[in-house]
Amino acid sequence: MLSSSWLRMYQMVMSLRVSELQVLLGYAGRNKHGRKHELLTKALHLLKAGCSPAVQMKIKELYRRRFPTKLVSPAELALPGVHPAAASLPPGLTQLGFDGHGAPSSPLLPISLLGPKHELGLPHLPTNLHPVHPDVKLQRLPFYDVLDELIKPTSLASDNSQRFQETCFAFALTPQQVQQVSSSIDISGTKCDFTVQVQLRFCLSETSCPQEDHFPPNLCVKVNGKPCNLPGYLPPTKNGVEPKRPSRPINITSLIRLSTTVPNTIIVSWTSEIGRSYSMAVYLVKQLSSTMLLQRLRAKGIRNPDHSRALIKEKLTADPDSEIATTSLRVSLLCPLGKMRLMIPCRALTCSHLQCFDATLYIQMNEKKPTWVCPVCDKKAPYEHLIIDGLFMEILNSCLDCDEIQFKEDGNWAPMRSKKEVQEVSASYNGIDGGCRTTVLEQNSQTNGNSGGNSKKVEVIDLTLDSSSEEEDDEEPPQKKSCPSLSSISPQMDNVVLNLHRQASPVSRTPSMPQVDTNYIPPPPPLIQDYRHYYSTPTDLSGTAPKHH
Repeated sequence: MLSSSWLRMYQMVMSLRVSELQVLLGYAGRNKHGRKHELLTKALHLLKAGCSPAVQMKIKELYRRRFPTKLVSPAELALPGVHPAAASLPPGLTQLGFDGHGAPSSPLLPISLLGPKHELGLPHLPTNLHPVHPDVKLQRLPFYDVLDELIKPTSLASDNSQRFQETCFAFALTPQQVQQVSSSIDISGTKCDFTVQVQLRFCLSETSCPQEDHFPPNLCVKVNGKPCNLPGYLPPTKNGVEPKRPSRPINITSLIRLSTTVPNTIIVSWTSEIGRSYSMAVYLVKQLSSTMLLQRLRAKGIRNPDHSRALIKEKLTADPDSEIATTSLRVSLLCPLGKMRLMIPCRALTCSHLQCFDATLYIQMNEKKPTWVCPVCDKKAPYEHLIIDGLFMEILNSCLDCDEIQFKEDGNWAPMRSKKEVQEVSASYNGIDGGCRTTVLEQNSQTNGNSGGNSKKVEVIDLTLDSSSEEEDDEEPPQKKSCPSLSSISPQMDNVVLNLHRQASPVSRTPSMPQVDTNYIPPPPPLIQDYRHYYSTPTDLSGTAPKHH
């Protein structure tokens, strides 16, 4: 069994800072250059190998400098979660953070974070201590399946005397976990991605319900000495409000050592808040795609159409206390997200409306930006509560040429025709009617042309006036216009000419005239001098021979 003195030294080393670790390694004659996780690993190797009493005294001295008013009782050095079987492990750091069965044990916490009850010294009042492992449950993420729990939810213990807090965690991977991560690499894109990931999550230390991701203020995370990229801040909704990060996990796979011999360290620093505490956890997860989630949703089955019919009857049932009664209910067959026809109609069980949205678009949208908010009522619609509506599936299969339907009181439905379709039907009807009237008028004009060949005037009826205003509608119809015939020997011009265009031409309102045959037009007169030279008086008028002037 590990001795209490070794555990005491171990906790003291874990609480030292970089400068103190460098002093310790330099005193022991070891290399003191490197980052904090490297220095910490060297110090733990030194401790595992069995350090001399002088080195132990140096560790105690550095610890007293770090915490001058705190003296640790040897009887209270035993950490919760340290299994006695760890004494049987071989020397080295291969199994650091694991018990004798190879399962992850509790995270390694500095002794300074164990709370006032583990410390001796000046008398102090008892204070409330947050449990190291609170009964905190994080919300399940639809796009991730949890494979293993590397560090279970652990409190970020804070010291009220300091505003900025820092703590360190360590864990190691088993050979099976290393194999799972390394074999899931995907190099098809522009960068290397892993479908099996090491995921870091933060949340509030609340046990009333599953918690969503929530980051502490001024959070800074270093994994194996390398800074971890955190989600960017969201724009504040009000002036003077501290910006917040979006609620999402952190993928630290690229910073993890895929080795079973070297542990991984996570250093977390944050700003403490009065009356609010946080927890962190590390999981081994498998990332899912929107196609997989859609397949799982279909595997759940289609909801019985009778459930939707009962909801329709409930909504359309007359309320005796209300003066307004709803007798019908219109529902669109277009998705409110993509404005396209529904393919897989779904909605959440928590929604009270009948309108559905397309499951494929909804899942793909949340794959890019996970919000899980219903696009119809703006309420939470998590993936676990989604259902495929069987009644809408029947409607979509039987009604292929309609985008809107109307439900009746008995639960039946009828397709609704849009205004555009109504206009097209009325336009086609007007076109048929106008064609019939044009044919009749043309036949009448031909009859009048054959019978009225001796008349010398042409009756022209101008129908191009557009009655677009009420004043023109009140006026009397236009009078008939008469015009002289172009030739007395052209019987074809005596026909009645009708212009049946409903709208006026943008150039002129003059009715179109039929083309005149040029054979009936006399040749132009000669020039004036020639006209005088060849002019002769008809014999029947003068009675004498023509005289030249």
